[in-house]
Amino acid sequence: MSKVSVIIPIFRVEKFIERCAISLFEQTLDSIEYIFVDDTTPDKSIEILTDVLERYPQRKPQVTILRHDVNKGLPAARNSGLSVAGGEYVFHCDSDDYLESNALEQMLNVAEKTDSDIVWCDYYLSFSMNERIMVQPNYSNSQEAIKGMLSGTMKYNVWNKLAKRRLYVNNSISFPAGHSMGEDMTMIKLFAHAKKVAYINAPLYHYIRLNTDAMTQSYSERKIADIEFNVAQTLDYLLKNCKFDLTQEFAFFKLSTKLPLLISDKICNYRIWNELYPEANKYILKNKKQSVRIRVLQWLASKKVYSFVKLYNIILNKLIYGLLYK
Repeated sequence: MSKVSVIIPIFRVEKFIERCAISLFEQTLDSIEYIFVDDTTPDKSIEILTDVLERYPQRKPQVTILRHDVNKGLPAARNSGLSVAGGEYVFHCDSDDYLESNALEQMLNVAEKTDSDIVWCDYYLSFSMNERIMVQPNYSNSQEAIKGMLSGTMKYNVWNKLAKRRLYVNNSISFPAGHSMGEDMTMIKLFAHAKKVAYINAPLYHYIRLNTDAMTQSYSERKIADIEFNVAQTLDYLLKNCKFDLTQEFAFFKLSTKLPLLISDKICNYRIWNELYPEANKYILKNKKQSVRIRVLQWLASKKVYSFVKLYNIILNKLIYGLLYK
């Protein structure tokens, strides 16, 4: 049995899969199984992947490529990988990102040394020409980590966390097939069953953000419905499985979940923000874990002062991201 199962969904990543695969095959950890899930990608991603694999013959016995008959989406691809994973731990890697060469070895060493069920690390927010180190908070137990994720101070993304596979298996936890927006919230459910957790104060994962205008996208009814579905599923799960009070954190989570609508220059997104979870708006100024800047932005949006929200985003996207991070 491999120590770590790495699950990598593949769909339209021919520009990135080579770098991703190289970073995976050059991991300093030997005991890895790689599960690539071809979600009927229409480009040359799989061809490029197999070409890269030829350069690492020692890794061939460790590689499985699953193929979907039809495109099922990211959550379903992760589930397909989980269904065949045999490692003691599971790590999810998005195929347009990449890892430091010692990432999995470091995370596994900490997990085993501390007997932790989940380990998370810092990460790089990588642009085309430079990158930022995104430092994550350190929590001593899963309860504090859950509160941190709900409050918006800790990322709940799948890709900077190593988790014991039994957390998925023993608790029948899977990703929300058919509901892609917010599917990373699944990781919060794992923390509800983690007895011990650990943090590594080092950036080990490169999260690629080439389009600095990504948050100016329009949100369709389908995307909003997916967010509402995943939020409802997550909060209901925590209500049933956590014995500590999370009333305030639930409101913070709703605010954090809809915040991306305000990181936009589209006034239509601001209106959707006001229609989504309006009951949470009274908690805006109470979340002391959130920066003053973000709380002020949310407060202005709640008062429908959209001109200031738009001005903030013009400064953020055009001047800061446009000049400093390219």
